[in-house]
Amino acid sequence: RAGAGRLRERRWTSRLGREAASGAHEGAPLLRLGTRGSPLALAQAHETKRRLAEAFPELAPDGAVEIRVISTTGDERLDVPLATVGGKGLFTRELDVALLKGEVDFCVHSTKDVPTALAPGTELCTMLPREDTRDVIISPRGFTRFEDFPAGSVIGTASLRRQAQIYEKNPQVRCVNFRGNVQTRLKKLKDGLVDATLLAYAGLRRMGMEEHATQVLEWEEMLPAVAQGAISFQCKSDDAATLRYLRPLSHQPTVDAVTCERSFLAALDGNCKTPIAGQAVVSSSGELRFQGVVASPDGRSMFRVDRVGRAGEAAELGSDAGAEIRREAGEPFFQAMQDYLQEVQAANTRPTAPTG
Repeated sequence: RAGAGRLRERRWTSRLGREAASGAHEGAPLLRLGTRGSPLALAQAHETKRRLAEAFPELAPDGAVEIRVISTTGDERLDVPLATVGGKGLFTRELDVALLKGEVDFCVHSTKDVPTALAPGTELCTMLPREDTRDVIISPRGFTRFEDFPAGSVIGTASLRRQAQIYEKNPQVRCVNFRGNVQTRLKKLKDGLVDATLLAYAGLRRMGMEEHATQVLEWEEMLPAVAQGAISFQCKSDDAATLRYLRPLSHQPTVDAVTCERSFLAALDGNCKTPIAGQAVVSSSGELRFQGVVASPDGRSMFRVDRVGRAGEAAELGSDAGAEIRREAGEPFFQAMQDYLQEVQAANTRPTAPTG
């Protein structure tokens, strides 16, 4: 039996050698990667494929890692704000199904789209080194501060987080629903449907489109979304064969920062129906600093929190920060916000909600 095992190993090694020489993979792929089909999602999938190939020679040949595009409800329902059609899970449900049915071995996500409660039996096993997390203003008229936009200016955004922070600085503008992939939003902006829009700088950088940014916004001007700029892999917790390839690619400082942010979000039961922002950063010495914001959709009420601690305490720091804001704001605030959002498409009209 030992001899047979060595023979199989030699045949496998020989096969890998032939494939490496030819640049092609024979037979079924070694890994099947599930992703959304937007240009940004595909850019992230190809970055994943490249990193796997660099780390594992057997994954370098063409066909060794297969990219499978899966359409999600969030990609198809572009006519209404996320807040009115179910929030974050709209971008991951179909991917969850494919993973659980064994149609893919793992999924590549923009982590800010991933709900805090994952499909049973799965985990976010890997996070790649994080991109720049900041938001950018894209303004054909060159405005770089929200305070400078004239009254009545129309800013396109489907994000309640962005909307609330914009209204806090300039209640005279109007935010309207503005969804679609990066290219679609830029075309709508060029066609004059809105006066400006906001995008994640990470997405522009990953697609080599940084030149479209009019102004990169610091955290003090626009605190980014929880997990913004972080690519994560989701796979089955018991899939040792897949985990063997994925876990070595994980970047621990990103894991710690995002863990803190997602714990903050979970403590607030947050999703795309709630204006919540949160960002953590881990220093080279292992110190973690966190900032969080919860707001009313109209920007009239803002609750802020800061935490400093060790990276190993990331989950506890985030949960504690969320609990503090929940106590400070009070349950009536959260209930009033949810009641209002059931009646008004908050990302599509100027809100005048009660602030609790």
